[in-house]
Amino acid sequence: MSKALKPGAVIGILGGGQLGRMLALAAARLGFRCHIYEPGAEPPAGQVSWQVTTAPYEDAEAVAAFARSVDIVTYEFENIPTAALDLIETICPVRPGRAALAASQDRILEKDFLTGLGLQTAPFAAVDSVGDLEAAIARIGAPAILKTRRFGYDGKGQVRLNAPDQAASAWETINGAPSVLEGFVEFSAEISVIGARAPDGAVVCYDPGQNVHVDGILHTTTVPATLTLGQRTDAVILTGRIMNALDYVGVLGVELFVTPKGLIVNEIAPRVHNSGHWTQDACIIDQFEQHIRAIAGWPLGDGRRHSDVVMTNLIGEQVAGVRDLAADPACGLHLYGKAEARAGRKMGHVNRITGPAR
Repeated sequence: MSKALKPGAVIGILGGGQLGRMLALAAARLGFRCHIYEPGAEPPAGQVSWQVTTAPYEDAEAVAAFARSVDIVTYEFENIPTAALDLIETICPVRPGRAALAASQDRILEKDFLTGLGLQTAPFAAVDSVGDLEAAIARIGAPAILKTRRFGYDGKGQVRLNAPDQAASAWETINGAPSVLEGFVEFSAEISVIGARAPDGAVVCYDPGQNVHVDGILHTTTVPATLTLGQRTDAVILTGRIMNALDYVGVLGVELFVTPKGLIVNEIAPRVHNSGHWTQDACIIDQFEQHIRAIAGWPLGDGRRHSDVVMTNLIGEQVAGVRDLAADPACGLHLYGKAEARAGRKMGHVNRITGPAR
């Protein structure tokens, strides 16, 4: 994309969940219109967007019509069918590009990419059968985690093995899907860095956030994280290395473990990220506007924060307490417009400002 988009241009977003919703809101602030493509009816992003196409990703005619109606396409999740992206790319640009998607859609390809850059990951082995799993456990040890190579998120598609004799039951739990066995990592903290890269190669990173998960789902992100200056610097530098290696355009999330042996990369996400929601109330330019700026060819915003903050996800029935949160002057409340609160479902989040930036 050689020319920057002008206000009034149309940005296509694949996926209509809460990330698409917040991208559309950020785009609207800059004068852009958003067209959402989402197979499910009445998506949260559709409530705040210019246009919505409701159709399966396998509907080539609908996908092509969508691509012709927009100036550029981005996405809010990684697992988009390849055929749909192939078709879209014949009509308009897709940002971030396919290299980032390929690396993130398959956990083995992702780890091979990261280790190829000289970055540390947990010990891992590809698993395609019970025999592979038994051999991997013998090499890596237990406890360990068996994860499907594709389509896992928020703790789904994975099972913990505490002993070698659990191999058969673990393989059955994931229905024999192609998988990866990951060794356990002893870490003092789990952090993430949200970075952005523009088409001209400019890079801006936000401060690392410290994450706490409950039942495999992100519960809180606290900024600043409890890191040394060297650890913060290393986390930002490696995020930039990853984006440059991918010739990335847009916002990328990098999840890391802090260990005595240095930073270990857990995974990358080629999109705006749950652990970056704190930027909405602690920065002038949040991760969503930063992503829109990047894919539109606009200058990236300043990533500095003006406040310390704790982001807390509102999961399931936790959303019932929003009135009290709304009454708290330190809280920025963000609800996703989902009609039904279900166990494990992200209904919104709250950013609690804890003081000026330290």
